[in-house]
Amino acid sequence: MTMRFEQILADGVAECSYLLGDDSAHVAAVIDPRPDVDIYLERARRFGLAITDVFETHIHADFMSGARELVDRLGGQARLHLSVEGGAEYDFDHEPVRDGDEFRFGGLRLKARFTPGHTPEHMSYLMFDGDNERPWGVMSGDAFFVDSVGRPDLLGEDETEELTEKLFHTVRDVFMALDDDVIIYPCHGAGSACGPDIGDRMSSTIGYERRYNRYARIEDPEAFKEAILGDAPPVPTHYPRMKKVNTKGPEVLRNLPRVQPLTVDQFADTAEQGAQILDVRDMQAFGSGFVKGSLNIAARPELSVWAGWLLDPDRPIHLVLGDDEELPGVLRLLWRTGYTDFGGYLAGGIAAWREAGRELEKIPQITVHDLERAGDVVPLDVRKPDEWDAGHVPGARHAFLGELRDKLDNLDKSKTYATYCASGFRASIASSFLAANGFDNLRNTLGSWRAWTAAGYEKEIPN
Repeated sequence: MTMRFEQILADGVAECSYLLGDDSAHVAAVIDPRPDVDIYLERARRFGLAITDVFETHIHADFMSGARELVDRLGGQARLHLSVEGGAEYDFDHEPVRDGDEFRFGGLRLKARFTPGHTPEHMSYLMFDGDNERPWGVMSGDAFFVDSVGRPDLLGEDETEELTEKLFHTVRDVFMALDDDVIIYPCHGAGSACGPDIGDRMSSTIGYERRYNRYARIEDPEAFKEAILGDAPPVPTHYPRMKKVNTKGPEVLRNLPRVQPLTVDQFADTAEQGAQILDVRDMQAFGSGFVKGSLNIAARPELSVWAGWLLDPDRPIHLVLGDDEELPGVLRLLWRTGYTDFGGYLAGGIAAWREAGRELEKIPQITVHDLERAGDVVPLDVRKPDEWDAGHVPGARHAFLGELRDKLDNLDKSKTYATYCASGFRASIASSFLAANGFDNLRNTLGSWRAWTAAGYEKEIPN
């Protein structure tokens, strides 16, 4: 037997799914799949495996589950296993999983272990070689991360107290009770908001986390509560929506979401009617000319998360691409946070729009040297609160990008704002969002905070 074990990272949402199996028995399982499921089918074919089972560790809030999509693509023959502990209920067919249930895939054995706290139903899976009594690994889902643990506050204040207590006991009584050499394979890496300060490494060991994970080392429940809730990052706006979608069961598409090409005239008609326009070109290309009302989120992995924060899920998305061939990749990134309704894309992109003589809006792109010299420009810092607290441009205003919609009334439209973030990606999103909401005097700062500090300019740190 050769055990096949593949960790598959979905950049942007920083989500780790897993394909595991036994190539002598030619069977495999997938844990926590994302919705663009071709990757699991391709990996299984490469290793000569048949995917017979699909598992979810919990009801995900940060990305759209691909479990139903994958089962459908397998002809409905694979079994879908979901935890029913903690009173969990689902609106679609599944095989119930309870604490202690075991599953075999040739010489690989999985054992379900109830690990509530991040969610009430959360299930982790211990991995064993055959009948060995000691596990060699654990798929910890969102209960336990590298350098961190899952946050317990995503279901609202009414449940946070109880979930925090359960999470404390999950960490102490389950994970810290394992042997030091057990390998931890979490559902998320650095960049996810499902836990505070998740580490950069993609796996760890119980022994390492016992020694260095600050949350795993806390032995007092009240101290644990204070640390985990005090360190939790802002909750993205799409999390509650994704939780509902994944509980109900995401629609099975059997392919990428459908989107049709639109002529310049067709696209212009939708724009004039107030369509939701997403321009995925890079910041400099966007700033030099865009369709009025467009939101700019460049076609990078982070597109998934910032679309979740800022796009309206109840309105079709109209796309402007840098290159029409980018379309499949952009659709995958948007699908991961639940966007499947598209009004069309501008065929030929901005070049076609420009050649048709259509008007373009512009946002000036400035350097940090321009910003430092511009006395009448207000720097607008759109980074997270902890980034702001670590140092910012003197005289800047702070409005975290994810909460910018709620802070528009606090900004003066008569002033000239220069948006900046860490490197410029979020700053361009912010300037486009402000422009779409009636702010006419805008600048976008190229290089942003990294360039500001590299230039040796003064920084301000709050007291």
